[in-house]
Amino acid sequence: MPDAVILQPVEPEPGQPLYTTVRDAVRAAIDRGEFAAGQQLPSTKAISEQMSVSLVTVHRALQELVAAGVLQRGQGRGTFVHEQYGRRYSTGHRLGLVFHAESSLADLYHSAILEGVRQGSEEHGVDLVLLRFGEDWRNECQGYLYVNPFQEQLAKSPRFSAGARGEPMVVVGASFGADEACVIDTDNYDIGARAADHLADLGHRRIGFLGGSLKISNNADRWDGFRERCFRRGVELRDEHTLIVDDWRLDQQGRKQLARMLEERGHPTAVFAGGYHLALDIYAIASEIGLSIPRELSVIGVDDPPSAAHLSPPMTTFRQPLIELGRAAVGALFDMIEGDGPARPGEKRTVLRTELMARGSCGPPPISASKEHKGVTP
Repeated sequence: MPDAVILQPVEPEPGQPLYTTVRDAVRAAIDRGEFAAGQQLPSTKAISEQMSVSLVTVHRALQELVAAGVLQRGQGRGTFVHEQYGRRYSTGHRLGLVFHAESSLADLYHSAILEGVRQGSEEHGVDLVLLRFGEDWRNECQGYLYVNPFQEQLAKSPRFSAGARGEPMVVVGASFGADEACVIDTDNYDIGARAADHLADLGHRRIGFLGGSLKISNNADRWDGFRERCFRRGVELRDEHTLIVDDWRLDQQGRKQLARMLEERGHPTAVFAGGYHLALDIYAIASEIGLSIPRELSVIGVDDPPSAAHLSPPMTTFRQPLIELGRAAVGALFDMIEGDGPARPGEKRTVLRTELMARGSCGPPPISASKEHKGVTP
């Protein structure tokens, strides 16, 4: 490192930890070009002396920069500016990220996609701006990423959906998109169909469904695939065994409706839940009313966080590559902005594979239900 590069002392800022001031000062020096990509920084002790702060403060500041991908450490060699830092942060592109009004970042689906978007933005050196539907009044974004939008909401966003300014668009997690957008998703129709096949193959002929709002493309596709495959397999799908709710988990009224469904005579011997938290609600209600999973009720869900394998019994569910979905969406949008995307983005559709994780929450129907289906009085 050139001897001329000396970091200046810093002063504490009111209401801000000192390590963040040191962190920002070191990063600013890197951004000014005082330290090049791959160049080694002074030792922790030297930085401490130059900036007039403690060793502990410098150590914490450097840890933050390593976690952010600005610096990297080599065992026994010291701390260096990340080799990719200049390339990753030099594009100057800004992407608008749009969630629909009823989405929740507390649910597994949206939070995992958001993590993938964050990783993709780091990889491609782009900034993200979180937008409400139809808002970019400062015209600061070069492209827009819509996460699982309602079709009517997308259609009513003329600033974007009609291509008013011609910016690239990517729709992630939905089976439809505007003509200007490419679409990146998993095959949710296939998830519903495979859920019906899995339960039918186990011998179930009386199956229930619990799903979210059909205004959301993923929910509608799962329901369509499940319903149509049940019909083809000769599986009974009663109206009273179908519960569609507005949210990603049950409210108090929804819990009462589910309890009534599972307590009635001739209740379903299996339920497909169109989301992970909805499947957890089935576990909870089954426990409250004394139904044993899977001896008396089989349950299959969608999405596979680590907790799914540690439930009692472990949950059978579909693993979606949600983080990869978010990363791929940013990559596709970046390529379109750079001019490397398809000439007609509306033709581009990427479908990522899902995997059925068969575990202990699904089994054959109770013997009494099998006899009942065959017309035998237990």
